[in-house]
Amino acid sequence: MDVEVVLSGQILDQAEAAAWAAELRTAGRSVVFTNGCFDLLHRGHVDYLQRARGLGDALVVGLNGDGSVRQIKGPGRPILPEADRSALLAALRAVDAVVVFHQPTAEALVAAIQPAVYVKGGDWGSGQRTPPEAAVVLSYGGRVQFIPYLPGRSTSEIVAQIRS
Repeated sequence: MDVEVVLSGQILDQAEAAAWAAELRTAGRSVVFTNGCFDLLHRGHVDYLQRARGLGDALVVGLNGDGSVRQIKGPGRPILPEADRSALLAALRAVDAVVVFHQPTAEALVAAIQPAVYVKGGDWGSGQRTPPEAAVVLSYGGRVQFIPYLPGRSTSEIVAQIRS
C-alpha cells in the first residue's frame, strides 16, 4: 500500500487498517481514530467527523457492528445494517477508512491501529464518563480529544421523533 495515496473511503478489516496506520506513522503522518454506531447518519455526525479529520492526516472510523449496536442501544437498533452504515461513512470526504468491529468497545481495534489522536464526542468529555479506549491510547503515548456535539443533533432524538 502506498502511503502517498490516502485510502479515502475504504472499508478495511482490522489487520489492513493496522498495517495502513503503521505505514502512515512510518511516513511521519498522524492517524486519528474515532468509533461509534453512526446509525442514521446526520449533520451532527458529518460535523463531528470533519472536525476529527482536522486533527491529523488520516481519519479511521471504527464502526460498531450490528450485534454490538443492539447490545449498546437495545432492541430495534440499529435502524440501518452495518453494511449500509459502513458504506455511508466511507462515502464521506472526511473519512479515510472504516473498520467494522463486533465487540462492545473498540479497545482491541485502538490497540491494533494505535492512533496518535483518539476522538470521542463531548458527552464523554463531561468528566462523568471515561471512554474505555482512553487507557489504551494513553498507554502508548497517544492523545484523547473530545469534540462537542452540534446541539439538537442526535440519532436517538431522530428515532424517537420517527417512532412517535
